[in-house]
Amino acid sequence: MLQAIRLLMPALIPAWNFFDVIADSPRVEFALLADPDETPQAWQVFRPPPPGQSLGAMARRLVWNPVWNETLFVVSCAERLMRQPTAHSEDEIYARIAADLVRSGTNPKDWICFRLVFVARQGEDLIRETRFQAVPRRVAEIVTR
Repeated sequence: MLQAIRLLMPALIPAWNFFDVIADSPRVEFALLADPDETPQAWQVFRPPPPGQSLGAMARRLVWNPVWNETLFVVSCAERLMRQPTAHSEDEIYARIAADLVRSGTNPKDWICFRLVFVARQGEDLIRETRFQAVPRRVAEIVTR
């Protein structure tokens, strides 16, 4: 019994040093393009947070929220892309964006592109800095992978 309590305590009382480092969190934005050479103009936030929610909806989200879990995975991939860029992280972000476009019934143009934007506060101002922009990919190639 004592061993079970010892194993359960770290989950009930988290350590103060839960995060290695507190750093800016990237925001993933994407743009639809007609061709790969087009300069992206209309950037859209990938899965923006819901506006306001009822207390019941918030309670349900604490127990069951697979979309939010997947969104956290995308943020994790974006953070990895900033620390140590890999094709895997970029592929995963593209796959989630393309899947959402297909699910929403949006008829995307032939190409999509994403970027990672960091927002920081300097005094009263919010400063947006784009630190990564992926090379455009054909939507059909992402969806069929």
